[in-house]
Amino acid sequence: MAEVVEEVIAQIQENLTATVDGAGEEAAPTNATGKTPSTPEGMALAYGTLVVMALLPIFFGSLRSVKHHKEQSTAFAKTGEKPDTMSSKDAMMFPIMASCALFGLYMFFKIFSKENINYLLTGYFFFLGVMALSHLLSPVISSLIPASIPKIPYHLSFVQGPQEGGEKKGKEKKYLIDYRFTTHDVVCFIVALIISVWYLVQKHWIANNLLGLSFAVNGVELLHLNNIATGCILLCGLFVYDIFWVFGTNVMVTVAKSFEAPIKIVFPQDLMTNGLSASNFAVLGLGDIVIPGIFIALLLRFDNSLKRKSKTYFYATFIAYFVGLLATIFVMHVFKHAQPALLYLVPACLGTPLLLAVLKGDLKKLLAYEDHPEEKPKASKKENNTSAEKSTPPAKKETKAKKEAKKAK
Repeated sequence: MAEVVEEVIAQIQENLTATVDGAGEEAAPTNATGKTPSTPEGMALAYGTLVVMALLPIFFGSLRSVKHHKEQSTAFAKTGEKPDTMSSKDAMMFPIMASCALFGLYMFFKIFSKENINYLLTGYFFFLGVMALSHLLSPVISSLIPASIPKIPYHLSFVQGPQEGGEKKGKEKKYLIDYRFTTHDVVCFIVALIISVWYLVQKHWIANNLLGLSFAVNGVELLHLNNIATGCILLCGLFVYDIFWVFGTNVMVTVAKSFEAPIKIVFPQDLMTNGLSASNFAVLGLGDIVIPGIFIALLLRFDNSLKRKSKTYFYATFIAYFVGLLATIFVMHVFKHAQPALLYLVPACLGTPLLLAVLKGDLKKLLAYEDHPEEKPKASKKENNTSAEKSTPPAKKETKAKKEAKKAK
């Protein structure tokens, strides 16, 4: 399910704050429950921090996606197995599947106990968070561990052999588990486990942010759009999805109020007043970070394919995303009404690279780019022979015929 941006609509004159999702999800008034009303300084700090935390996963996730793409290409060259990427069909189905998931959650929260469902979701995201944090922290912790500590490799595998009496006995093996790790990875796993337990027990906003940022970076790094057309289909589909569920129904509002999981990053507006125990949060959903982020990461890989010194398309779209995020916040505060974040982010992230490509004369290259292009089937020998015969000039055909006639005589 595509997540959304949650923001705060401040009504300072009435000392009332409401946490609002950037895609239109709106929570209950905050100081009605005893929360400290936000101040202009606190709001500015919260918004500024959220914007920075939105930009960091896209930037670093895009850089990591380039490395991951090279690893995939190397593996493809060795094994011939094409990496998993999102196809145009997947992109068209994504908003439909997201809508079904959103409505399904809505029905679950209406029928069953909200607490019991959130227990299951918390446990699910706990295990995902451990894996995501381990993957994110691995290069950082590995660089901090002294060289004196040995990096011992391990290989955990669980192999299922062929059935008895099979024709290819002993040759076919199915790897149910095939995992390689080192002692450094074990340290990363322990650190990630401690942070995840911290979130599980206290639901502290710092632990929530660490898990949320790890999900966002891993999403931008590992989720690959194969080409620009697929990215356009995905973003346009979610553009409609966002507007419909925000303005058309109250489904997204209900789910936003009920759903508890580290699928967002938060920052307290009353941090200056209450310190780390602050509870009046401005919230940013991960979906409006990851979805535009995977498209921006694709543009960075396109920049690399051009083999130019500059990363024009990446930086231009990255700045456009920043401007679109600011526009979302600005419009919400001016009109005092929830706004779908993708209403501003999609035109910014799609229009900028397409317009730039037209101006630079790269439109054909941009639309033709593919992360993993499909190999064209090689022509058979018969097809090559027939094509060669067709391409042979008439004069040469006559000379061949004469030679054959002379040999026959």
